[in-house]
Order: sequence, then structure tokens, then C-alpha cells
Amino acid sequence: MIRSLYVRVVLIFLLAVIVGMTIAFMFTWTIFQKQMAKEVHQETMSVANDLVDIYANTADQGEESLRNNVRALRNYSIRIIGRSGDVFVLNAVHATDGIHVTAEEAAQVLNGETVVTDGGETEIVGRPFELNRETYALFVMPVYNNDVSLPRILITFLLIMFGVGSLIFLIASRFLVRPIRSMTDATERMARGDFGVELNLNRKDELGILSRSFDHMVRELKQMEQMRQDFVSNVSHEMQSPLTSITGFAKALRNGVIPGEKRERYLDIIAGESERLSRLSDNLLHLASLESEHHPFEPLTFALDEQIRQAAVALEPHWSGKRITIELDLPEVYITADADQLNQVWLNLLGNAIKFTPEGGKVSIGLRSTTSGIEVTVTDTGIGISPDQVNHIFERFYKADRSRNRSSKGSGLGLAIVRKIVELHDGRIFIVRSSPGTGTVLKVVFPGRA
Repeated sequence: MIRSLYVRVVLIFLLAVIVGMTIAFMFTWTIFQKQMAKEVHQETMSVANDLVDIYANTADQGEESLRNNVRALRNYSIRIIGRSGDVFVLNAVHATDGIHVTAEEAAQVLNGETVVTDGGETEIVGRPFELNRETYALFVMPVYNNDVSLPRILITFLLIMFGVGSLIFLIASRFLVRPIRSMTDATERMARGDFGVELNLNRKDELGILSRSFDHMVRELKQMEQMRQDFVSNVSHEMQSPLTSITGFAKALRNGVIPGEKRERYLDIIAGESERLSRLSDNLLHLASLESEHHPFEPLTFALDEQIRQAAVALEPHWSGKRITIELDLPEVYITADADQLNQVWLNLLGNAIKFTPEGGKVSIGLRSTTSGIEVTVTDTGIGISPDQVNHIFERFYKADRSRNRSSKGSGLGLAIVRKIVELHDGRIFIVRSSPGTGTVLKVVFPGRA
């Protein structure tokens, strides 16, 4: 089995060249033979006419004089036949035999016909002429030098061209296959987990385009691998903390050394950490479901302003306890979407805004419908986000204020889930502006669906 691409390319090239040269030679030789036969016939007829004139002018000077006059015709055999037999015979320089004609063919010419017969490799032209009231038959046959015939020259030329072309292609094909071999080696390294490969082929052809696409793919896979490692690390960290608390307090309770007044507090901690693990598990499952192709999506048309207003009411214990002012600018707007999923978006965004806004602060929610879509803006006077963190705020497990998130037991998955839900509705979510200590303005944009 031929597994090497280099060997396959070379063999296909050789096969294509051989077949192409054979077909080209056959067509060329066929066309050439037809054209050559036509030209030879015309030339032979012309030579026959000239010989008639020469013979007529030198017949009374003897045979030797005739031979001297026609000796220049080195590539033609000549035979003149009269009523009584041969009159003159002169063979070409390279002729191996004389002109053979049958008695019937000679009689036809002597009777005034022009006869063209097959002489083997070429034709024999016979034409009548009269001299001194006597009729003669002149037969002329061109004779070629077989040692340097045109077919041999063509075949020799094609073989030399084939040999030189094959040698050049063998060398050139190595340069053609080398980038592919480099990609193969790089792919094998990637399969072993090494994403530090880079081809950097400075080419402008298809292989150059493929190389740049390959390098881009490697960078994307490297980033995905880093994200996977970060995800595993974050999940392990988020689960380890509550598990450590649960295990420690459970052992303390089991040993019976905990005073009665502390038992209730330890049990509350265990219950709280268990709920935290449950929320983390639910969020992970929810995010995985959203990213799959089988997550249920049930669109219906409903009043978006009323849904956002109900979300604000549902969170009243949180904002009223911190004496936060809630401002709503919600004109009547209808949208076609999955109501349950969008409800999670508003609860999460409003919950975050309330969570990170200090006591006595303010949270504003604005809604408007434009010709290009529907916009929801959430503004708070909270702790804000630094510029270097804005681009990462929607990533999984990312926490802009880790100490604050730790105290509020957040998992860092809420905004990742929000972004996925918005994207499932062909929308966009982004930070309009934010800075530490001044608050954040966040916007969600949906295409028009009403």
C-alpha cells in the first residue's frame, strides 16, 4: 500500500506524463503523417514532371548524361519502362532495393494513366510521357534515411524531456510535500497535548493559506485548553471550599466535643454550604444545558416591561433591606422570546446590581424600543468594575471583586448564564461604562421581535 503522499504525487505525475505524452505523440504523428503524405505526393509529382523534361532533353546524349543530370536527386529512385522493357533505372543513395511494379501497373501507365501505388514505407508515382512518338512509363519513389527517421527523433526528444521533467518534479515535489509533513508533525504534537506548535510558512499560495488557518486553529485550541484547565480548576476550588467546611464541622459534631450553644450554628453553616454546592451544581447543569443543542426553547409574545417590573418586585426584600432606591422607566414593549429564560436574565442582573450597590444607593432600569430592536439598560451606583476586568466579566467563574463575591457566596456563573441566554435570543449584552467607586451601566439589546 502506498502511504506516502510524496510517492503518490510522483507516481501520479509520471503516469499523467506518460499517458499525456503517448496520446500527444499518437495525435501529432497521425496529423504529421497525413500532412507529410500530402506534401510528399505533391513533391514526387513535381519531381516526376521535372524528370520527364530532363529525359527529353538528354535522351539523345546517352544514359551517362542522364545519370549525371539526375544524380542530385539522391533521395529518389527512378525507373523508366518502355514497351520493350526497362529503359533507365537509378536507385536512391539510401535505397536497399529498386522500384518494383507489376506488369499490370506498367501497362496502365503505358496506356496513359497516372498510377499511385504503395511502395511499403512510401508511395510510388507512375506517370506516362511521350518522346519521339514513343510512350514511356516513369516511376518515381522517394526514399528516406531510416537511420535518422522523424519518429525516432520525436521519440528521443520526448524521452529526454520526460527524464529531465521527472528529475525536476522529483526535486520540486519535495518542497511541495514538506509543509504537509510539517503539519502532520504538528498535528501529532497537538494530539499529545502540546499546543506550542506554530508553522509560520511564509507562502502566498493555498498551502500558505492552509498554514495560517492551521496556526489560527492551534491558537484557538490552546486558548480552549487553557479555558478548560481554568474551568476544572475553578470548579474544584468552588467545590473544595464548602466541602472542607462541611467535612470539618461534621467531624466536630460527630466527636461530641462541641458545646450545645454552638451546635446550631455549626448545623446552619453545614446547611448553608450544602445549599451553596447545590446552587453551583444547578448552575453548571443549567449552563451545560444552554450550550447544548437540545435545550428547550419555547418562544411566546409577552409584555417585557411587566416581566422586568415583576422581577424588581420579587427582589424587594434585598433592595429595601439596604435602603436602595429603584427607578423604573418601563414603557409598554412586547417581545417574542422564552419568558422563563429572560426572567432569569433580569433576576440575575438586578440581583447583581443590588448586591454590589452599597446602602442608600440607587439602581435604575430603562427599557425602550427602537427601529433596530429592544434595549434594556441597568444602571447602578455600586462598586464598579476596573477597565482591565470589563472584558472578562461574562466569563465563567470570573469574579471582579473576589472578596465581595466570597462573602456573598457567588459562584461566578451567573453572568455567563445570562450572556448565553441573551445569545440564544440573537441578542447582545455588554458593559456601556464602569469604573471603581462610581457604578456600572450595562445594556442588553435584542433584535425586534414584536
